[in-house]
Formats: sequence, C-alpha cells, structure tokens
Amino acid sequence: MRRGLRAFLLVPALLAPPLRAQAPQATQGLKLGDPCPAFALPGTDGRTHAAEAAEPLLMVVFLSTECPYVMATQARINAYAKRYAGHVAVRAINANDVETHGRESLADMQAQAKGQGFAFPYLKDEPQAVTRAFGAVCTPDFFLFDRARKLAYRGRMDDSWRDPSKVTVRDLEAATEALLAGRPVAAEQVPSRGCSIKWK
Repeated sequence: MRRGLRAFLLVPALLAPPLRAQAPQATQGLKLGDPCPAFALPGTDGRTHAAEAAEPLLMVVFLSTECPYVMATQARINAYAKRYAGHVAVRAINANDVETHGRESLADMQAQAKGQGFAFPYLKDEPQAVTRAFGAVCTPDFFLFDRARKLAYRGRMDDSWRDPSKVTVRDLEAATEALLAGRPVAAEQVPSRGCSIKWK
C-alpha cells in the first residue's frame, strides 16, 4: 500500500468522535425506574463490596485506568464522593478486559486509587456480567439510584469533561440534590461521553 493512501485511510479512525453513552431508554441494560442490579465484586482494598449501603442514595460509576475522559474527571468524581459522604454511597467499577488491555488490571487500579486518594470502593468486574446488567457502555458512565434503589439518573457528570474551570452545568450534582430534597430529577438527561468499555 502506498504511503499516501495508507495515511488517508488512517484519518477517519483518528478523527472518530468519542463514544457517547446512549440515553437510558435506549440501552439494553437499565432503564429509569429499574432496580439496581445486585453485585459483589473485589475491590482495590482487598475486600468484596456490594450495592447495599446505609446512605440514602447510591451512585455507581464505571471507570478505567487509561481512558483520557476518566483521567480528566476522576478528581471531580472523588470530590463528589467526599462532598456527599454520608448521603451518597459511591461504587466505582472497572470492567475492561485485562487480556487485551493489560494496564486495566486490579494492580493498576490499586495504583490509580492510591494516587488519586479515592474516597470510595473501586471494584473489578472481571467476568463483566455486572457491567452488562447495568448496560454501561463507556468510561465514565454514571448511574444514580434513589432511596428505593431505583435508577433515577443516567447521564453526564457536567458539561465540560475536559476542563473543570469551564463547567457551567453540574448535571449529576443537580440530580443528587433533587433526590436528597425529595424532588423529581429532571427528565432530560444528557448522555455521558467517554471511551468504550473493552469487552472480552
């Protein structure tokens, strides 16, 4: 293949837009109002963690050790967990296939959690069954459950994944505040965007 033609064929792949999580109603997994799937997964702290928690709300987010979208938002996710400690139980799950993406291992997750000082359990879904039950498609992907553990919000964290100084709309925070105050969550929920989950 000539060099010029080869470069031309590579351009579409390099310019491909990031994957956007579909709206809750369009996924094969959870829809708004669905109960949180049960799970028990190993964490970076050496313990097994489940969805059960004493906090009124539960937020599950799917993360990665390499995805640039996660790298740009993980500090904000950690700040969210700290701000709502005692009110929102946060569980992070990494489901990326280690065989094809070796730096998504539990050891790499431990380094990530330690480096960021994660204030929440960071779990590995090696079989990917839990992730499929949720219908997660990208990292980060956010699922917020109400007091009855029914899905109330599935969307982005805010309106500027790349630069926190440019955030003007805090969607996840607004949904959280609404649920804690006993108000309904906004019906319009903008999908999250990020790297695709690396399936087996």
